[in-house]
Amino acid sequence: MSISIAELKKLEKDSYELLDIRSEVEISHGAIPGAIAVKPEEIEKKLKNKELDPEKKQVICCSRGKISVEIAEELEEEGYNAESLEGGYVAWLMDVMKEEMDKDQNNEKAKEVEQSLRKKFKKKIWSKFTKAINTYELVKPGDKIAVCISGGKDSMLMAKCFQELKVHNKFDFEVKFLVMDPGYSPENRKVIEDNAKKLNIPITIFESDIFESVFNVEKSPCYLCARMRRGHLYHFAKDMGCNKIALGHHYDDVIETILMGMLYSGQIQTMMPKLHSTNFEGMELIRPLYLVREDDIKAWRDYNDLHFIQCACKFTDTCTTCNNEENQSKRIEIKNLISELKKTNRFVEGNIFKSVENVNLNTIVAYKKDGVKHNFLDTYDEI
Repeated sequence: MSISIAELKKLEKDSYELLDIRSEVEISHGAIPGAIAVKPEEIEKKLKNKELDPEKKQVICCSRGKISVEIAEELEEEGYNAESLEGGYVAWLMDVMKEEMDKDQNNEKAKEVEQSLRKKFKKKIWSKFTKAINTYELVKPGDKIAVCISGGKDSMLMAKCFQELKVHNKFDFEVKFLVMDPGYSPENRKVIEDNAKKLNIPITIFESDIFESVFNVEKSPCYLCARMRRGHLYHFAKDMGCNKIALGHHYDDVIETILMGMLYSGQIQTMMPKLHSTNFEGMELIRPLYLVREDDIKAWRDYNDLHFIQCACKFTDTCTTCNNEENQSKRIEIKNLISELKKTNRFVEGNIFKSVENVNLNTIVAYKKDGVKHNFLDTYDEI
C-alpha cells in the first residue's frame, strides 16, 4: 500500500500521478515538482470526472506518510491503483537534500545564494532588509544578535541577510545563529542541519523538551508551545551574551496580523518591528524582514532551488508555524481576502500597512496605552 522514494524514482514519469494532499499553507512552503495539489475529499470525484487519470497509479503524499495511507486504502477499495508515498514530503525532501549535499562538496550553493542576494534580489529583498534595519534602528553598535532559525524559508533567508550585513557593516556588532530544538524528529532536525551546512550558516543548537511538555495539554497546546519556545529563545540568547533575538516575520505577516486583529479580535494592533522583552531585562526582539514580501522570499527560495521544512512539530501533520488549526484557517481567509481586494485596488496591501502608521487620535473613540483605556469623552469638553 506504500511506495518508497527509491521505488518511485524507478517508475516511468507518465505511469503515475503524485497527489499532494497537504494544506495550502504547507505546500506554499515547499512542494515536490510535478505534484498535483488536491484536497483528500476531492480525489475520488476528480478521478471519476477524469480530471485525474484513473488509468494511472495515484501516489498520495502527505507530510510524513501517515494520513496518505488511509486515503490510498480508500481509493484501493474503490478500485483505483493507489499507494501512499512512504515518509511523505519529508522523506522526499531528505532524499533530494542528500543528493544535493553529495554533489556540492565545494559549498558552491552558498556562494550562489549569496550572489543572488547581491544581484537578482538586491532590490526586492536586500534593499528592503537594510531599509528595515535603518528605519526602525534594529541594529546598533555593540549589539550581539541571536538570529533565531526555525528551519523555514523566512529564518534561513534572514540568516543569509545578516551574513551579508556583516560583510558591509559600518559599525561593530555580533551575530550568533541560534537553533532551538524543542524535540524535533530526527528527520526534521537533519533537514535543518543539512540546510545550514549547505548555506554555510554556523548554527548553535540548544535542546529542550517543550514538545513533550505540551503534548498532553488539551487547551491551546500550540499557543503554549509558542510562548515556551519564545521564552527559551530569550534564555538561550541571553546565556550566549546576546541582547537581541531576531525573528523572521515578514511584511505579509504584518498586514495579515492587522486585519486578523480587526476582524476576529475587535482591536487595532500590529506586529511591531521591535519590542522590549518584559520578562528578560535588557533583551529586545527585532524583525529585520519587516518590509520584505513573502512572494519575494518564495521567489528567492525557488530561484536557488532550496527546500525547507515548514513546521517541525513531530506530533502532527497539520501544525503550521506553531499555530492551531483555527488560526491557520483564519490566516488563510485573510490571505484570500487581501488577494480579492487587490484585484480592484492594487494599493490595498500598502494601505493596510500604512494604516497603523497614520492613526489620527482625534478620530478614535477609545484607545489603550500601557494597559489603561482612554476615551474621547475624557477630553471632549476641553477647549
